[in-house]
Amino acid sequence: MTSIPMNDLRRRYLRHEAELSRISRDVLASGHWISGPYNAAFCRDFAAATGVAHCVGVANGSDALEIALRCLVTDPARREVVTVANAGGYTTTACRLIGLIPVYVDIDEGSQLIAIDDAVAAVGSATGAVVITHLYGGLVDVPALRVALHAAGFGGVPIIEDCAQAHGLRGCGAGAGAFGDLATFSFYPTKNLGALGDGGAIVTNSAALAAQVARLRMYGWDGKYNVAVSGGRNSRLDELQAAFLSMLLPHLDADNERRRAIIDAYATAAADSIELVSSPHGTVGHLAVVLTGDRHRLAKHFNDRGIATDIHFPILDCDQTGWTGAEQRIGPAGLDVSRKSVDRILSMPCFPELTDSEVAQVCDALGSYSP
Repeated sequence: MTSIPMNDLRRRYLRHEAELSRISRDVLASGHWISGPYNAAFCRDFAAATGVAHCVGVANGSDALEIALRCLVTDPARREVVTVANAGGYTTTACRLIGLIPVYVDIDEGSQLIAIDDAVAAVGSATGAVVITHLYGGLVDVPALRVALHAAGFGGVPIIEDCAQAHGLRGCGAGAGAFGDLATFSFYPTKNLGALGDGGAIVTNSAALAAQVARLRMYGWDGKYNVAVSGGRNSRLDELQAAFLSMLLPHLDADNERRRAIIDAYATAAADSIELVSSPHGTVGHLAVVLTGDRHRLAKHFNDRGIATDIHFPILDCDQTGWTGAEQRIGPAGLDVSRKSVDRILSMPCFPELTDSEVAQVCDALGSYSP
C-alpha cells in the first residue's frame, strides 16, 4: 500500500517549481540579499493579509517570541508569563533565555487551547504578559480573554499571540495576530505559510512597539552602529525567503480551505471512539489531531495501513528533564486536562497536497478502527 506521509514538502516545491526557480534567480542576481525590497514588500503584504498595521521580519519564530517578550516584559517586578504547557516548549524557551518565569495553566479538552478562566486566575501582580498559542491552527478567543482580564482588574497585562500554526486564521471578528499587543509567526517550512528555510515575523497595530521590535532585531540600534536599547540581537528575515513567502502568500487562503476540508472529512469518517480536536472559533487545519483512549493501538492501526502519524507534543513543558530545577509555577487550577490529554493526542497527515485518494485512505482507517 502507498505510504502516506505526515507531510511532503517536495510536493509543494514541485507545485510551484517554475515560480520559485525564477524568484531565486531574480533575488540572487540582484546582489541585495539582506533587508532589501523583497523583505519590505512581504512585510507590507503580510501585515495587510493579517489585518494589522505593522510587520517586522525576523530570522525565525523562536526569535520572534523572545523579542516580543523583551518588548513587553520590562518591569523586573513582573517576571511571570502565563502560558500553556502543551504547545511544544517554544514560549518556555524564550522565557528561559531572558530570565522570565513561565506560569502554566490548563487547557480546554476539546480544543486543546488555553482555558481562559484558568489563565485569568493565574494572573497577579507579578504577571508581565500572557502568551496564547493558536495551537494546531485553532483560534483562541482572545477578545474574551481581554474582557476577562479587564473584569479581574488586570486589563493592563499585555497579550502576545503565538501564531506559528495560525497563518490566515480568522474568527472572533478579526484575524489571528490582530488581537494581541504583539503577535509572532514562524515561517518554518511545514507551516501553513512556510518558507524554504527558516523565517519569522512579529506583527502589531502599535507603531511604537513595531519600532521597538525593529531595534531589538537589529542589535538594539537606533541608527547604524548606535545602540539605543539593551537586549538587542541580530535576527533578520532572509531576503530570499521573503521573496519565496511573497510568492506563496496568495495561495494561503486556498491551501487553508483544503486543510479544513481534509479535517472535515476526517471528522465525518471517524469512529465514535476517536475525537478530532477542534476550536469552536475557527481553524486553518495546521494539524489534524485526535484524542483517543489507546494512542499506541490507534497509531499501529494507521501504520499497518501505510499512514504516518506523529505526536504534537509528547511532553509537557513543566515535565521536561532539561528544565528540572528551573523556576516555574503551575496556575491555581492545576493541569489536570493537560496531563490527561498528553497521553491521548495523535496527529494524522493534513497538508494541502494530499490527494483525494490519500484522504480517502485516512478516512477509511479512521472509520474502521475499533478500540
